[in-house]
Amino acid sequence: MNSQKFETKAIRTQLQRSQYLEHSVPLYLTSSFVFEDAEDMRASFAEEKDRNIYSRYANPNSDEFIEKVCQMEDAEAGFAFASGMAAVFSTLAALLDSGDHVLSARNIFGSTHSLFTNFFPKWNISHTYFKIDALDTIEQLITPKTKIIYAESPTNPGVDILDLEALGEIAKKHNLILVIDNCFASPYLQQPIKFGADLVIHSGTKLIDGQGRVLAGITVGSNELIDKIYRFSRITGPSLSPFNAWLLSKSLETLAVRVDRHCENALKLAEFLEGHKKVNWVKYPFLKSHPQYEIAKKQMKAGGCVVAFEVKGGVKGGQDFFDFIKLLSLSANLGDSRSIVTHPASTTHSKLSVEEREETGITDGMVRVSVGLEHIDDIIGDIEQALG
Repeated sequence: MNSQKFETKAIRTQLQRSQYLEHSVPLYLTSSFVFEDAEDMRASFAEEKDRNIYSRYANPNSDEFIEKVCQMEDAEAGFAFASGMAAVFSTLAALLDSGDHVLSARNIFGSTHSLFTNFFPKWNISHTYFKIDALDTIEQLITPKTKIIYAESPTNPGVDILDLEALGEIAKKHNLILVIDNCFASPYLQQPIKFGADLVIHSGTKLIDGQGRVLAGITVGSNELIDKIYRFSRITGPSLSPFNAWLLSKSLETLAVRVDRHCENALKLAEFLEGHKKVNWVKYPFLKSHPQYEIAKKQMKAGGCVVAFEVKGGVKGGQDFFDFIKLLSLSANLGDSRSIVTHPASTTHSKLSVEEREETGITDGMVRVSVGLEHIDDIIGDIEQALG
């Protein structure tokens, strides 16, 4: 086991240097790789050799990125994807068969919800949702067809926290695969495998990139499960490009220092909002008022970059707030160096019905702030003037 600290692994895990002895890993912008002779080609395609064949299967830049995330998450293997949702879909599609059942937390990203409700039923794959504050009811929802337990923690957009250790114990007891979307925390703040997860998914588009430049996703976990995901993905083709993999591997070198500042700023913003007269409520995992504060402290290093709150005045109050924002960006992304404000009800979760949004705590006045790296006084100042 590598005893180096997280930050050191993120910087010093690199491909073997070429004959040019480069300090920074080069880009391998090639679609395919050549063979020395007919036997080399035959043996490579027969998987008797561990070597690069085609960049849809593997590429040196993707390999380095995957290796870094595996070390950070304490995983055996991984596969990198062209987007976070490509990772979610491919992971589940590779493991599920017609007739299988998924048990999922109700509070999940809107696109994942659409996957469960609009697409998987076409392949006779069913799902049931459990409430995040009622984990004691999960075992009652398990059927003989259940294969996967799926959850996010923290959740999108409400930053709710699920007890990963409790989920891990349930999954192990019933021989189920526990899949955790760890996007909001990043590998720096939380490692779900330590609490019993079998697979961990990230949208690399968010904190891993950190600067709003590229789309990416990655799934890491056991050799056995990743092999199934790899074999599905090398055929279906959702793999990450070498350039984006190279960029993300470099981004991981600064993940710790960036996320430290994100969390510092986010906590200060949450504390400011908690006492504001124009705000109904504030949720941030490391606020003591958060319903799952103690669980967050147990499984996370810090609270992450996302703060959720509700503006008073309903739809009108929310619209006024967004119209008055000057510095912060109005966007649907998160984890960027630039602070972003999002209205989940009309953007990321707009495909949900009003009833479905209410079930997950997404109100008309709810605001999701991805707190960036600007000076905290400027972030608070812009939000304060927008609140009026």
